[in-house]
Amino acid sequence: MSNSEPKEETVTEPPEEEVKEAPAEAEAEEVQAEEVAEPEAEEAAETPAAAAAEEAAEGEEEIEVVEEKVYTIPLRHVYAVTPRGRRAPRAVRDVRNYVARHMKSEEVSVSNEINSAIWSRSINKPPRKITVRAVKDKEGKVIIYPAKGT
Repeated sequence: MSNSEPKEETVTEPPEEEVKEAPAEAEAEEVQAEEVAEPEAEEAAETPAAAAAEEAAEGEEEIEVVEEKVYTIPLRHVYAVTPRGRRAPRAVRDVRNYVARHMKSEEVSVSNEINSAIWSRSINKPPRKITVRAVKDKEGKVIIYPAKGT
């Protein structure tokens, strides 16, 4: 057995050295390829992001605004009339009902920003008041966004 061990070591050492050299050369080639590919990838990444931002801005502009108002909605009564584990959903419903009543519309959508603002402190502690911007289109649909100043 002692005779076979040195033979195995001599056989395994040259391939290890070859393997070590081959990845170093391959890595150098990969680095050069990445340097060439990175600017293209960055340009491609910026283009969809810029397009998405423009579409979002256009999406808001595409709505033909008939009426736009800013409301500060008090939510303190939510704390008094609702159990602790149901306050945030009640606050969202109350915001929707408040805007529907004041804008005289039955179709009211709450944006993700308003929803996340109400839920920001979890289900138990929604804000005591919230300032919103309600936008009504020509079809009578109202969308609620955060007020620009906040």
